[in-house]
Amino acid sequence: MPKIAVIQHAPRVLDRAATIDRAQQLIAGAAADGAQLIVFPEAFVPGYPAWVWRLRPGSDWDLSERIHQRLLDNAVDLARDELAGVRAAAAEAEVTVVIGINERDGTLGRSTLYNSLVVIGPDGKLLNHHRKLMPTNPERMVWGFGDGAGLRAVDTPVGRIGALLCWENYMPLARFALYAQGIDIHIAPTYDSGAGWTGTMQHIAREGGCWVISAGVALRNRDLPQDLPQRDGLYPPEEDWINPGDSLVVAPGGEIVAGPLHEQQDILYAEVDAERAALARRTFDVAGHYARPDVFTLQVNRRRQSPIEFET
Repeated sequence: MPKIAVIQHAPRVLDRAATIDRAQQLIAGAAADGAQLIVFPEAFVPGYPAWVWRLRPGSDWDLSERIHQRLLDNAVDLARDELAGVRAAAAEAEVTVVIGINERDGTLGRSTLYNSLVVIGPDGKLLNHHRKLMPTNPERMVWGFGDGAGLRAVDTPVGRIGALLCWENYMPLARFALYAQGIDIHIAPTYDSGAGWTGTMQHIAREGGCWVISAGVALRNRDLPQDLPQRDGLYPPEEDWINPGDSLVVAPGGEIVAGPLHEQQDILYAEVDAERAALARRTFDVAGHYARPDVFTLQVNRRRQSPIEFET
């Protein structure tokens, strides 16, 4: 059966180049261990902006801007092929890679950031590019709203995959948009963790009759840059784990087959049989014989949204 790898290592926070180098090393290592699908956490390049959950919206404005500038400078501009190193690593190892990024929309000099996810095929080509539909709470001070252009399932050597970021997985219509495309594997990179999140992953496995791969952010105090502005005030030196990770793999039907990997920085491996997803939908196929299209319909706008339209 195909082997998958869930990367639960920290990036080089706020350093795009070093994080991409780190990703290349991790891809090579996981591929050497036999993985054919390699999944990274949410916003891995150059790191999830965990500080937004601690900054005060009014009085910490100056501090927020100083940190945001560094994030902006180290975000990924796909138009400039700033993931070339990751693409090359995927092609060299002939593996499929799913990786979360802070994406900078550099079009016409714009500087909006998005919480994005890309799927890279074993030939190094970009298979899908999804922007998180709705940033959660203080995340809206960092990321813009995404769109439906990336709500797509793609075929890979390990099966047909779809992906949603973090709390998008709580959005029933977003999930159904992927179920309706016949996914075998549902991928959920996230900053969330704990028993509640694990239960959600099990629910999705039952609801969608699919494998579920959750890639969590495992972040420790020591992973933050030493020169992060007001570092000790935001993250006291005695605090060790900032986020525990809790990556896991769930089989169709809800059985946990690997993880949760709690407060560890490691790679979680599992074998995934795509045919098991088809069998799981024999009794309950939410987008098939249970769908009732005579009663329910769903329309998805897959147009890439832009605030500016030009006539040509």
